[in-house]
Amino acid sequence: MLTLEQLVTHVRQHSPYYAEHLKHLPEQGWKLHDIPVCDPATFWQNSEHLDTWPVLTTSIVGAHIFKTGGTTGQGKLAVYSRQEWHDFVQTFGRSLNNTLNAGDRVANLFYAGDLYASFIFLHDSLSHVEVPICEFPFTGAANYCGLTQALMDYQINVLAGVPAQLMRFATYLDEHQRCLPHVQSLLYGGESLFESQLPALRRVLPNARFSSIGYASVDAGLIGQSTTDCALGEHRVFDQHSLVEIIDEHTGEVIEQSGRSGRLVLTNLSRTLMPMLRYPVGDRAAWLEPSATAQRKFILLGRCAQSHRVRIAELSIFPDDLGHIIHDLAEVVQWQLQIDNNSQADLVTLKWVPSEGSEQISVINDALNEAVLQHYPGIRSLVAEGQLEWSTQACSSLLLSCNPKSGKLMRVHDLRSYPSSIMMESER
Repeated sequence: MLTLEQLVTHVRQHSPYYAEHLKHLPEQGWKLHDIPVCDPATFWQNSEHLDTWPVLTTSIVGAHIFKTGGTTGQGKLAVYSRQEWHDFVQTFGRSLNNTLNAGDRVANLFYAGDLYASFIFLHDSLSHVEVPICEFPFTGAANYCGLTQALMDYQINVLAGVPAQLMRFATYLDEHQRCLPHVQSLLYGGESLFESQLPALRRVLPNARFSSIGYASVDAGLIGQSTTDCALGEHRVFDQHSLVEIIDEHTGEVIEQSGRSGRLVLTNLSRTLMPMLRYPVGDRAAWLEPSATAQRKFILLGRCAQSHRVRIAELSIFPDDLGHIIHDLAEVVQWQLQIDNNSQADLVTLKWVPSEGSEQISVINDALNEAVLQHYPGIRSLVAEGQLEWSTQACSSLLLSCNPKSGKLMRVHDLRSYPSSIMMESER
């Protein structure tokens, strides 16, 4: 584990990207807040060319390569040395010591293959849990009929997976009048689980508790651990491994007080091959405890208005990619991705404002919709599976939401329901 000073010295010497990014930072006397926040678009530029990507500090020899989202050919790959990956999963696994109990049998229902990390990440992490447990590595592609029978036959009492997939499984159980009273825990990861989704889960898992398995991403690494005192959406900082900041989205001010929301920015102290210094992970958050608290607790409050990536089930959508598609097809400047949900599915609408004098708006709308679906074929699959309701809609600029403080158009408008007391505080 490096100190922040050691990490900055290393990346300045070995990463062309950070040498340029930190060129105005003095050699001594600086603080964390003096380091510029990374621009994700610049950070990921040319990342598909791993041998020449300027972010990396050395050539890739003995590494693990994972996809951060999109389709296989779109680049945006996350790189870990073998030691970094070992440290990552070991720390995360040990954070589960108080979440899992001796004798637990865990169904790993995360997604595997196509360079996705989630299944492998949990599989490796569970090997470092210090209480004796058993893992059943089903993957997210398990047949529901066979999965249900296996859960009963082997008395598997912990389910771990993505909320959208777990909701689909709950729907299957409900439709087939099945109930799994022996399941004691449902651990979700990859996206938020909302209060509105709990009744459907409780109908078929009546004795289960519902908890985040932890907060990490394959690009940023460790972000937050879930402890027994964490409610839905709450996590605690991995002290000594990560520096977590919450920053005002408009002024750049570092927020120290509790109850005020901002964008979450992470510095990872254990990664030197693909360093992450003041990297915006794309989520909004607020502190829940005083600044001097060890493993300080924070709560997630949805995606940032200028988020680099939007996660929907197992699919990642990149607003920058949408912007290029929209501009190339329709030369549109004003557009917004709106996200909502109900108890069964995510509701996502791509709204765009036609240029003045535009003709054949419906034709353009259909072409735009098809172009997005071609770029993100996973959208069709999620729609077919009932996990997503997707639409593309031409509209007036009056129907696009702007930030109430800055007046700026929000590229991503997250309308899902988060804790109201924190949300109200963020607007003061």
